[in-house]
Amino acid sequence: MLDYDLLELPNGIRVLHKQVPHTKIAHCGFLLDIGSRDERPEQQGLAHFWEHMAFKGTERRKSFHILNRLETVGGELNAYTTKEKICFYASLLSTHFERAFELLTDLTFHSVFPEKEIEKERGVILEEMSMYLDAPDDAIIDDFDEVIFGQHALGHNILGTRQSVSSFQQADFRQFLSENVRTDRLVFSSVSNLPFKEVKRLAEKYLAPLPAQLGDRPRTSFAGYQRRELLERKPITQAHCLIGGPAYAIDDDRRIPFFLLNNVLGGPGMNSRLNLGVREKFGLVYAIDSTYSPYTDTGMFGIYFGTEKKQVNRTIGLVQKELKRLRKKPLGGLQLHTAKEQLMGQLAMAEESNGGLMQLLAKSTLDLNRVEPITEIFDRVRTITATELLDMANDVLREDNLSVLQYVPE
Repeated sequence: MLDYDLLELPNGIRVLHKQVPHTKIAHCGFLLDIGSRDERPEQQGLAHFWEHMAFKGTERRKSFHILNRLETVGGELNAYTTKEKICFYASLLSTHFERAFELLTDLTFHSVFPEKEIEKERGVILEEMSMYLDAPDDAIIDDFDEVIFGQHALGHNILGTRQSVSSFQQADFRQFLSENVRTDRLVFSSVSNLPFKEVKRLAEKYLAPLPAQLGDRPRTSFAGYQRRELLERKPITQAHCLIGGPAYAIDDDRRIPFFLLNNVLGGPGMNSRLNLGVREKFGLVYAIDSTYSPYTDTGMFGIYFGTEKKQVNRTIGLVQKELKRLRKKPLGGLQLHTAKEQLMGQLAMAEESNGGLMQLLAKSTLDLNRVEPITEIFDRVRTITATELLDMANDVLREDNLSVLQYVPE
């Protein structure tokens, strides 16, 4: 069982800590159950913009002091935004752990969103948008979200639109935080060599005085998926393609088995069926993979590849051939055993990363209200049957469930 400590403060904030005696580095951060799907249509991009603005000034610090606070002791400070989460996190020598704890608390709860900084950061985000547009392998992923989820908030680009980003003012950030921050829906997580009593002391010093912000913050569930096929001509030299559709939610019992099925089809291993059947056998692509992203009420499955324009249809045909194999022929006993061993090995290596472990503790707590021990996940993986995988392949990977988006050279 995963050995960790949990403290729940009176204001609802949960603090998780895993002590790792052999390390000198502390990894810590806040994970908030807020993401781009929580934005109203006119707020598109606001969650991500907030992530940027948190570094631009607090009640105690200007941007310069924020950026130097951890850098001067060799630490790293960063953040990210997803469809359902915002994270502010840091890594540094554990001797400076309190410095990171206090700074992260300051960024998360005491940002002031200076008007001048909003104007500057607006330009930075618009340049970030341009950077993604110049990278078709990134841009197609964002566009494919809209293909699958349409006008639902899950279909919106995390960066927002040029129009929305250009309109945000200080009041918009304050309103968004007021509407979405819930102290019982955020977690502080840490992994270091420090004893839990030290983490608890700092939590009571910096987090306990924060006022409770409780109450429902409902999310609109996704429904009404319709399969689509789109082709867009772009000023590019290589064609890019995404094939996919809706999949299983985080709390679905089929989540772990579908991760295994996805791993067999197009996971990170070079022995995935897509890599062997398209790249290694025919040399049609440099990269081809499949991904599965579960959300609280739905999920998304997608296959991505890039190839020459004249090879797109042939490559799609090979992809469909591999999907049909999974739908028609169950994995043999040795194939299933090998697939399970491969997935368990990948999961074990991922947990070896203390930074990744810190994130896992927080995300699992917010999504499942508990931390899944890796031994429990292994036990579930071992029970997966070939029939179970066949049923999921015929549910998610059937042709009438999969949309297609192509970028082709003009």
